[in-house]
Amino acid sequence: MTKLKNESYNAADIEVLEGLEPVRKRPGMYIGGVDSTALHHLSVEVIDNAMDEAIAGHAKKIQVELLERNYIKVQDDGRGIPVDEHPKFPGTSALEIIVGTLHAGGKFSEGAYKTSGGLHGVGISVVNALAEFLKIETIREKKIYEQTFSRGKVKTKLRCLGPAGKRKGTTVFFKPDPLIFGDYISFSPTRLFQACESKAYLMSGLTVEWACLPDLVISDSISTSETFYYPKGIRDFLEKKLDNYERPNNRLFNGNIQFPSKTKNTPNGSIEWAISWTTENSGFLKSFCNLIPTPEGGTHETGFWTAIIKGIKSYGELIGNKKIALLVKEDLAQDLCGIISIFINDPSFSGQTKEKLTSPEVVKLVENSLKSLFENWLAEDPKFSNVILEELIMRSEERIRRKNEKETLRKSSVKKLRLPGKLADCASNIKADTELFLVEGDSAGGSAKQARNRYNQAILPLRGKILNVMSSSHEKMLQNQEILDLCKCLGVEIGHKFQLDLLRYEKVIVMTDADVDGAHISSLLITFFFMQMPELVTNGHLYLAVPPLFKVSAGNKILYADTEKQKDLIISKKFSGDKKIEVSRFKGLGEMNPSQLKQTTMNPETRKLIRVVAKENNLAIINSLVMDLMGKNPEPRFRYITSNAEFVDTSTI
Repeated sequence: MTKLKNESYNAADIEVLEGLEPVRKRPGMYIGGVDSTALHHLSVEVIDNAMDEAIAGHAKKIQVELLERNYIKVQDDGRGIPVDEHPKFPGTSALEIIVGTLHAGGKFSEGAYKTSGGLHGVGISVVNALAEFLKIETIREKKIYEQTFSRGKVKTKLRCLGPAGKRKGTTVFFKPDPLIFGDYISFSPTRLFQACESKAYLMSGLTVEWACLPDLVISDSISTSETFYYPKGIRDFLEKKLDNYERPNNRLFNGNIQFPSKTKNTPNGSIEWAISWTTENSGFLKSFCNLIPTPEGGTHETGFWTAIIKGIKSYGELIGNKKIALLVKEDLAQDLCGIISIFINDPSFSGQTKEKLTSPEVVKLVENSLKSLFENWLAEDPKFSNVILEELIMRSEERIRRKNEKETLRKSSVKKLRLPGKLADCASNIKADTELFLVEGDSAGGSAKQARNRYNQAILPLRGKILNVMSSSHEKMLQNQEILDLCKCLGVEIGHKFQLDLLRYEKVIVMTDADVDGAHISSLLITFFFMQMPELVTNGHLYLAVPPLFKVSAGNKILYADTEKQKDLIISKKFSGDKKIEVSRFKGLGEMNPSQLKQTTMNPETRKLIRVVAKENNLAIINSLVMDLMGKNPEPRFRYITSNAEFVDTSTI
């Protein structure tokens, strides 16, 4: 064998990130970015650690103090972080392990914490990694212990400061790292004030004390010191939020019950709720899991809406009102104001920022707990309930009328438009059911046309990379055939002439090869939609398909994998013991036969989709990033794609 000279790739080229270095290398994977929202996520992580002691029944008071614009103190009167030597790491205290190691903590088993928000074991360690300065004071055995850290590293060793007197619990001092967040990012007193208030509402009987230097408060909307204590919990929360709302009456449906236990000795959690109605078409639902806000909802909200809808329909049947059978969530959501807070063991979230609950068992737990209670509550006051039913029926009939108008509009728009010949349109005239797949190349387009559901799935093949709209004039875009075809298919125009109501499909799905070129095409399409049709993105109509990279088979058993890691896991877990395992890699969508493409990428029952999201409060940041990466110079764009494409969340939608 001839030995190659000047090999460019060897063991020395392998980079190993140790300790908390991965967090500092890619903070966005852990806290969602490096902007103000991410910064405040860290502060909430520290507060939630204290809240976990309250949930476990060991803390009655939490103090939050903004010492400087970028320096925060959080103190609780709980048990304190253990300081004894960790059995697996001789010579190292449990405190140092918890603060300095990812996936270390007392929340993985049911021993120390039954229900907790911070169950991933990365909260305080991520705070440590992204802190210029972090100090922990903990009281154990009536003694005060102290240890300091900086940028994920130990700054001073654990030391005893002496007797604690009557003090107990843990105190955290935290200053974010300007190397990560920039010199001018600071904590918002208003956001911290509201976080303290909501935690107190959500934990009845808990006292939360807030303090802030007067110089840091610009607005008169918050005080520099406040003590929050709400004995009625979220009922008080809702009553305060509805102070200025017009309501049919002041009735509230609220309560707090335990979920059925899996065993006699193990509680399965609980739910607390409070709901009311307004007459202002300004409904809302706020949800929490283990005191963690879930702004993107999740399985607890699904169970809640199912219970409320079924309860109303059951009551309607009881009184002989058949029109209520047409009720859907959209009709309810306009006027219903509600707050739900659940506590469960070992919750699952869609990401480390915990904005969406994904625990599947919660749906039925919430539904079964609330349905009958809500139906009985309606029956207690027929006069009020009939007023609500009449309003909901009116909403329902109006929704159906608008839907019929949109169907007519879509039919007429199809007739008026001269759709591109390469478009394989769907048969459905109902926009809510339709999907347009933007497919890379004619080969993949042919397979997609055979794999699709002809009733509601349309296919538009694209010829390679579309025009980069960041470096093109409006006139040039209007002269580009691919963009013209795309606009005709969607039934809309670009720029200020875009009208969301004219959009012909509910979902626009970008389906490209799982490689760098495919990621580049996807980025160009996302840029086009974000810059020229922003409402399509902000309203949740844009998706990315997630085709597999590998097929793993042994005999008649076939599984698919999106990544190398997933492939290896499938082989070790699902094919252990199989003698002959075959692994094939798909170079592109065109290599899949229609049945494979349907099963893995197009069938709603088995596919994975990524919804492209642009939150309203982040639009300026997103716009700046798009301009930087999608400008005339392709190098920053290429480097970003190759570095980050593998880190996307491929949660099934």
